Amino acid sequence: MATTLEVQKRETTQHSEVTRLRSEGKVPGIIYGYKSENVPVSVDSLELIKAVRDNGRNAVFAVTVDGKKLNVLLHEYQVDPLKDTLVHVDLLAVDMNEEVETDVRVVLVGDAPGVKAGGVLQQIIHDVKVSATPEKLPETIELDISSLEIGDVLTTNDLPENKDYVVQVEEEETVVTVSAPRAEEEPTTAEAPEPEALHGKDEEPVE
Repeated sequence: MATTLEVQKRETTQHSEVTRLRSEGKVPGIIYGYKSENVPVSVDSLELIKAVRDNGRNAVFAVTVDGKKLNVLLHEYQVDPLKDTLVHVDLLAVDMNEEVETDVRVVLVGDAPGVKAGGVLQQIIHDVKVSATPEKLPETIELDISSLEIGDVLTTNDLPENKDYVVQVEEEETVVTVSAPRAEEEPTTAEAPEPEALHGKDEEPVE
């Protein structure tokens, strides 16, 4: 069931209006997709953050614009890198009966024996594209690494299968690996100077 999210339609997209909204703690955004043309909206920043935290990044939210009820996904968002605040959101209107594609985070679970033996765990892929009906989109995909020894690799083919969604992978790619620890370089020892140098002899040293 979709969670209600309050949005307000914006009558203008002028920069001054966008600046005003942000100063009031609101995030400018746009709704597009199923049965919706591009509609500029705004949403309370704290309310949006709380809704995503409580329901998940891929949750479906119910909004009302111009009296029309829509189900939307948080499709894209932009963050100010200096202030770490939301500056814009794209809300994708969806048909609850049609599949959509979105990125889903890959979460590693378990303890790899190879790491305990001194190996280095490296996660190459952190997100994969998944297709499913909106209400069945997973928040994360868990990948068990508890069998990984040094030199072992898990690929996109090792991601767990699920009847609710399909991982869209064009070709097999490495997700995580445990590599051997780097060999420590032996410390170099400075050679003792020749006796002649200690005595300040001007002769060139013998090669």
